[in-house]
Amino acid sequence: MILRERQDRIVSVLRSGGAASVRDLARSLQVSEATIRRDLDLLDRDGELVRTYGGAVLRPGATVTDRGDPHRTEGRFDEGVGEDAALKHRVAAAAAALVPDDAVVLLDIGTTTALVARRLRGRPVTVITSNLAVLDELREDDTVRVVVLGGVLRRNYRSLVGSLTQGALAQVSADLVILSCTGVRPSGHVVDNMAVEVPVKQAMVEAADRLVLVASERKFPGTGALRLCSLADVDHLVTTSGAPSETLDRCREAGGEVVLA
Repeated sequence: MILRERQDRIVSVLRSGGAASVRDLARSLQVSEATIRRDLDLLDRDGELVRTYGGAVLRPGATVTDRGDPHRTEGRFDEGVGEDAALKHRVAAAAAALVPDDAVVLLDIGTTTALVARRLRGRPVTVITSNLAVLDELREDDTVRVVVLGGVLRRNYRSLVGSLTQGALAQVSADLVILSCTGVRPSGHVVDNMAVEVPVKQAMVEAADRLVLVASERKFPGTGALRLCSLADVDHLVTTSGAPSETLDRCREAGGEVVLA
C-alpha cells in the first residue's frame, strides 16, 4: 500500500469513528506502528487530523467531504453554513469597515479574514497575509496591493506557517492586524487550538500598531488551550450580540472598543 493510499485510509477511519489508536490503525492497515506514527505526524502537520497520545482524532469541523470527495470544489475555503456563516459575514463586514484607506493591514488565517478580504476589494489598501484564501479573494483586484508571506503550506487550512513566515513578519510594520482565534475565555485570554499557527499569529500582533480581533459569539468561550494574547491587548473586538456581556465588559474596561456586528 503506497503512502497516499494509506493516509487516505487513515483519514477515512477517523471520519467513521472520530478517533483511532496507533495500534488499531497498524492492525487494520497491516503495517508497523512506527509507520502509522510517521503517517499521523505528516497528516497532523498538514492539518488533516489532530495527533493525540497513542493515536489521532479528526480535526475540529471536518466533514466527510473534506477529502476525496469528487464533488468538492477545490480552492474554495469553507465559509460555514447556516447561522454560523451569517455570523461570519456580519463580523467580516464590521471588521472591514475599521480599515481606513491607504492602510497596511495584516490578515490572519481563517474563514472570517477571507471574508474581510472580500470586503476590501476595490479599496486602496495594502494587504499582507499568510492566508491563501485571502489571496484568492484579491488576486484579480488591481486596486489592492497584496503581499504574500512565505512559509510551509498547510493544505487543508490553506495557510503558510513556520520560520520563513515568522522571519518575513519580523520585517513588517502594519497599521493593523485582523486576528482570528478559536476561543475567548471569560478570563480574557484569547486562545487558539493550532500549535503550528500560534507563533505566526503572535508575530502578526507584534508587527501591527492596532489589533482587531474577529470572534463571533460562537467563539465564547470556544476551544483551544494556546494563548495568543489577552483582551487587554485588543484595540477593537468585533463580535455579535450573543457574546457574553461579562467578557465584553472586560475588553471595554481594558480600553478596547467592542463592535457588535
